[in-house]
Amino acid sequence: MANEYLSKIKRFRVLVMGRANAGKTTILQRVCNSTDQPEIFDGEGNKVWSHRVMNLGTFQRGYHDIENELVFQSNPGFVFHDSCGFEAGTTQQFDQMKNFVVTHAATPGVNERIHVIWFCIPMTDSHRTVTAAEWKFFNECDTGHVPVIVVVSKVDALYLTAIRELLDGGLGIAEAKEKATEKQGELLEKWLAHIRHELAECRFPPSGYVSLQKMNQDNADCTALMQCTANVLNEEGLQKLLISTQQSSIVLCIEYAVKQ
Repeated sequence: MANEYLSKIKRFRVLVMGRANAGKTTILQRVCNSTDQPEIFDGEGNKVWSHRVMNLGTFQRGYHDIENELVFQSNPGFVFHDSCGFEAGTTQQFDQMKNFVVTHAATPGVNERIHVIWFCIPMTDSHRTVTAAEWKFFNECDTGHVPVIVVVSKVDALYLTAIRELLDGGLGIAEAKEKATEKQGELLEKWLAHIRHELAECRFPPSGYVSLQKMNQDNADCTALMQCTANVLNEEGLQKLLISTQQSSIVLCIEYAVKQ
């Protein structure tokens, strides 16, 4: 029965969350090996907007409806939903997102169910990693069997922070640049530990954590995100669907095949 149910699922569906400018669109582009913007479809499958007539600024500021499906032509096996940021604190936005999660976590229509949630926290705001919005989500939104992964994004922003701290510590610019990468890694570990500690106290803590950097590069590596997602999925069939859908890591495909 389980295999029959999983065989009916045609596409891997992801809800992407996070505040504005968290790098969500760029991550999705890298996952789908694309530099284009996604095409947007409503819940009935009607095209709302095409990447051919849409620029990045329009997409980021434009039509936001969590029910809409974001699909990249380069990999239509993924379907993404973008939760408009509720950091502004409006109850209506939060309730809309919560209702979507509850509805699509257990909908009878197997091809409308979401399989994982990626919650992005950018390091451009490292001084406010866990805000009221994160607290509200992880304390009030029970996602049921749908795992949530915290994606620490825009890690590259910590490089300048590292340089600044090294200079403040008395190093010259040349030595600071030499030690900046190591310092950046230390800062990332510090903030990851902070985020883990804060969210571990919540009623519905994340299932996993992953950090991403250099996503602005065309050859950016999303293997860590795919691996983390595969690890938190609670059904082998969904793991297989993810591995077969993703195009960012041949190594991951080989590893999974060996395990089988």
